[in-house]
Amino acid sequence: MWISLKVLIRVHACGINPVETYIRSGSYARKPSLPYTPGSDISGVVEAVGDGVCLLQTGDRVFTTGTVTGGYAEFTLASEDTVHKLPDYLDYKQGAAIGVPYFTAYRALVQKAHAKAGETVLIHGASGGVGIAACQIARAFGLKVLGTAGTSEGMQLVFSNGAHLAFNHKEKDYLDKIKNATSGQGVNVIIEMLSNVNLSNDLQLLDFGGRVIIVGSRGPIEIYPRDTMMKETSIIGVALYNATNKETSECATALFAGMETGWLKPVIGPEYTLDKAAQAHEDIINSPGASGKMILII
Repeated sequence: MWISLKVLIRVHACGINPVETYIRSGSYARKPSLPYTPGSDISGVVEAVGDGVCLLQTGDRVFTTGTVTGGYAEFTLASEDTVHKLPDYLDYKQGAAIGVPYFTAYRALVQKAHAKAGETVLIHGASGGVGIAACQIARAFGLKVLGTAGTSEGMQLVFSNGAHLAFNHKEKDYLDKIKNATSGQGVNVIIEMLSNVNLSNDLQLLDFGGRVIIVGSRGPIEIYPRDTMMKETSIIGVALYNATNKETSECATALFAGMETGWLKPVIGPEYTLDKAAQAHEDIINSPGASGKMILII
């Protein structure tokens, strides 16, 4: 039964996510069994399917939201419920940029923040894979979108993917600029990629009832809990692996609508061959500013 619901995929491209560097270093809360091969976001072609697989067949173009054996490889095994057909109008590079970034962004914005049309969202680190996905989703869902990036190129990328306003988070006065952009009222939702640096400041940027959604963190931070009391704000963590099958199905449906209508457009950043995976991990952590989704070409 275990193998009957599995899909064997010939990998064409694989997305690189910061969490894979945390897992590799042993600093992540969930430690996989060894031997371990990183990679959950792959795109490729179905090579074979188990007897119990109903919706996929050999030759299908697909992307995944998870793998069993890892995506940094020529072939990978995945469960049927994590494999999705890749539309013909998206190439394999784009397919490898959908999984974790877009499913995480949707979960953060819709399922956890319960963001509504007309609200203002600040996406901190908006030029990376999850950030660009969050910009596109938020704009499509009718939110006012503010984004930050660390370079002028990153800011332009944020603008071109749905943000109404972009800010350079390396400028000393960028927080004041964000407050001014909301006429001092604050934002309703913050999607936070680096909470160990920004969380304390985030709490100062929220409007009454605002929510900080933590997507990423690379260490601890000290905050003043009273900051959450004054405006009854919330800090909510996101971990994609906690999503139920129903939540994942909802997310997939919304994202496929985005593919069909054209607002879901993955942006590809640096590309590496498989033998440069270690360098890719160094670069994704030490990059001065993200610029799209980092991928491996297999």
